[in-house]
Amino acid sequence: MDAKDILGLPKTPLPLTQEKKPRPQKDSQRKPDGISREVYALTGGVPPLMPSVDSSQLKKRPPTDEKITWQWLPFTSSARKDSLQLYHWVRVVNGVPPTGDYSFAKYNKSVDVVKYTDEEYEKFLTDPMWTKEETDQLFDLCERYDLRFIVIADRFPSSRTVEDLKDRYYSVSRALLVARAPSPGDVSGNLLVKEPYNVSQERERKRALSMVLSQTKQQERKDAEVLAEAKKITESRMVARSAEEPELPVASNSGLENVEKAIMPADTISPSSNAHLPSATVVPSTLMADNASTLASLRLLRVYLRTYALDQMIQAASSSAGLRTIKRVEQTLQDLGINLKPRVPTKAVCAEHLELRKEILTLLNLQKQLQYKEAEGSSFRDSTYETPGTPKDRMFIPDSMSFGVSGERVGKRDQKRKAPGRLTEAPSSPAQSKRPRKLKASDL
Repeated sequence: MDAKDILGLPKTPLPLTQEKKPRPQKDSQRKPDGISREVYALTGGVPPLMPSVDSSQLKKRPPTDEKITWQWLPFTSSARKDSLQLYHWVRVVNGVPPTGDYSFAKYNKSVDVVKYTDEEYEKFLTDPMWTKEETDQLFDLCERYDLRFIVIADRFPSSRTVEDLKDRYYSVSRALLVARAPSPGDVSGNLLVKEPYNVSQERERKRALSMVLSQTKQQERKDAEVLAEAKKITESRMVARSAEEPELPVASNSGLENVEKAIMPADTISPSSNAHLPSATVVPSTLMADNASTLASLRLLRVYLRTYALDQMIQAASSSAGLRTIKRVEQTLQDLGINLKPRVPTKAVCAEHLELRKEILTLLNLQKQLQYKEAEGSSFRDSTYETPGTPKDRMFIPDSMSFGVSGERVGKRDQKRKAPGRLTEAPSSPAQSKRPRKLKASDL
């Protein structure tokens, strides 16, 4: 026995002489001009990843009519307000220096700081904690240092914190923006109005940051242990809450009520009918527990796709149904022209899709119950059916009550051939006597 017998392969003798396949001839690539033989051997003829300069341009000479020189020339920049003159090297073609603004002047960006008049200040910007002179100095420094408040706080004459300077600047800018707008709705989307600067929050943030940065290694380990324990407690509470009050993450509360309605409660079915119903129509008591565990597992993920949550909820809802019932639900959806998975899985669409599946499953369960109820009714009618004209005053007399030995034997034979008892209209005949003995010749 060899490997072919184990694998069940046919035994085919190998050819004695194997024909050698001709190897394809490699196309001889000619080394391009301008590249040394060593460099070309290292690349192996493979084109480089980066675009290389054409070899024809390596030997290209500049046009003879252009004379290029580099000169040390002065220049001025529009980014500077003074007339400072500096020097740099410039490429000059045919003795004509380049004209125009300094090439790096376009990178000079400045912040547009609002300006206010004395009338606007008296009307909108008065603050008992700030004088007009301090406000003017603040706005001048903001324009000079481009809102670098750390530098502004260092240059500010009075002792003001960075948070105080920011609060004063942004409050004045917001007040001027609202006062100059035709209507408050025109500036409602501006960041200064939409998200105003919060001094207390900024101070609390810096205080918490300083506390974190000043912690020791031991305190950091304790904080990590406390956070881990708090996370465990939170997760256990979420699991308990989801088990008590399950709610669908992709549906609303109404969708949850429909899910509960779609599940057939066991107490609505009579005990006698449960004995004849198949296991597919009786809802197990663990179905709601499965839904709760599914919701708890989804909450632990924290970030998941809505389609994934829908699939998990469908599996949990269909856990009590058999494979044939699930296929019937999918066939019903296809007959209705509905996709098995929503094309646009929004929150409302997923809720409606799950509700529809629950209603179809409920309909199939009700159809099964109706069929079994009809079968039970028909069997009950057949068992209680009586032939018309049958007298009801007949007596049931068992054969064992007949007298005599022969009668007992006859009764036993009849009992074997017939039912244990029979209906008779007249009483049974008495037991027959023994047959008389035949007379012999000697007796005459």
